[in-house]
Order: sequence, then structure tokens, then C-alpha cells
Amino acid sequence: MNRATISREITASGIALHDGASVIMTLSPAPPGAGVIFERGDVAAAVPARWDLVGETRLGTVIGLDGASVGVVEHLMAAVAGAEIDDLFVRLDGPEPPILDGDALSYLTLLQQAGRCEQAMPRRALKVLKDVTADDGKGRATLRPAETLSYHFEISFPSAAIGTQRFDFAFSRDGFAREIAPARTFGFVQELDYLKSIDRGHGASLQNSLAIDGDHVLNRELMRFPDEFVRHKILDAIGDMALAGAPLIGRFEGVRSGHGLNNALLKALFADPANYAWVEP
Repeated sequence: MNRATISREITASGIALHDGASVIMTLSPAPPGAGVIFERGDVAAAVPARWDLVGETRLGTVIGLDGASVGVVEHLMAAVAGAEIDDLFVRLDGPEPPILDGDALSYLTLLQQAGRCEQAMPRRALKVLKDVTADDGKGRATLRPAETLSYHFEISFPSAAIGTQRFDFAFSRDGFAREIAPARTFGFVQELDYLKSIDRGHGASLQNSLAIDGDHVLNRELMRFPDEFVRHKILDAIGDMALAGAPLIGRFEGVRSGHGLNNALLKALFADPANYAWVEP
């Protein structure tokens, strides 16, 4: 399999989840070997989508370089990985991609509309050779050797709206589009005032986020799966793992993991060259 980009440029606009401002995003073909590069037109800066450029993970994965940053990249990166796109320019006129529907399906639809174009360069994958784990005492993320890419995730919340959920996903392009990409992000109503106090969450709405109030989902009519919350956690993990810069061959296992642990897992993976090998699938 060769590397791939998109066939033509495509543009979308919407609200930034945390900044709250309107953002215009343009996805463009990139040359083979470029990887995914975010370009901030408003500050004339470019930030490659890489695990070692992650600077913040508290309320989304933020990448940054030379004083410029791009926030909440995980949903778009999940769609890029799900579409098996390797090289892409993402031009923004603000600090985040637009949140759109709060899922990865919105971005995946754009990529599909733009078309997928194979390039004249072989695609390399990152094969996991040894168990690698990141653990913070509250959650855990592990990569294990396997012959194919798969994800297992477990979550547990005191709210009866979520409770304990588990999901296994064997990666495929069609499976991602059907089982993972539609899962929306979620948040708790009682945390919204705090988010606003730290200048975050200004773009969150009942149209782009599942809102949990106590034991109830306020906009349950937007739910696409009864276990949508754990599926979205897998979506996040796929997007965070995409910052490895190549598709993984291995099994990801997450237990109450979040963006911070996901990034710590990639740091642990790359800390020892014996943990992985570059292969052409």
C-alpha cells in the first residue's frame, strides 16, 4: 500500500469548541512524506501533527511549535487515520479546527468528498514489538504486539447516564466510518461554569456535544449509539495515536484513559527503539 492524500481541496467552517469563534478550515493535498501539517493563517505558523509537539492534554490534545498552537486536533486526526490519509495540509484562520458535529464523521465526510489519492511512495507502519504501558493511578493505556490494529476501551462514571461501558474495535476503514466516527463528544453540565471561568468551552452546545446533567442526557435525541461514550473514547484514542506519524500495528487497551495518558503512551513507546519496528504492510 502506498501513502495517500486527498484529491482536491475542500473547505468547511464552524465554531471552535473552546475558543467559541468562527473558524474556516481548508483541507488540501500534501506531497508524499509531508505528513499532516496544521497551518495557522492568522499567525503565519505551521505545526506538524506529532506526538512530541503535544503541549497540553487537559481538555483536548493541543500541539504547538515556536509559540503557535492548535487545539482539539484529535477528532480531525481520528478521521484522517480512519480514512487512511497520510499526507494533508490543514489550513485554519483560528486556534482550533471547527468542532462541527462533535464527532469524526463530519471530518470524514469532508475527506470522502475530497477523494482519496494514492501517492508514489510506500506507506510505512509502526509495528508494536513489546508491551508498553502508561499509568497515572486513575487510568491506564497499553499498547501490545498484534498482527492487526485493534482497540479495547473501558470507562466508568458515577452518572447512570454512562455507568460502565466497554467496547472492542478491530480497525478497518468501513468499520471506523460505521462504528466509531459518528460518536459525539460529551460533557457534564455542572462543569460548564468552570470551563467558562478558564476561558474554555465557549463553543460547546447541545448541537455538538452530548450534555449530561446528573443521571440524564439532556439531548438524548442526538445519541447514535447506546454506548456512544466509550465509542467516543476510542475515537479520541485513534486520533491521539495518529500523532505517532504512521499507522500502528498493535492492540491499544485503555481503561479510563484520556488524552494525557494517550500521549504518555506514545512517549513510552518511542523512548526505547526495542519497542517498535518500521514495516511496510
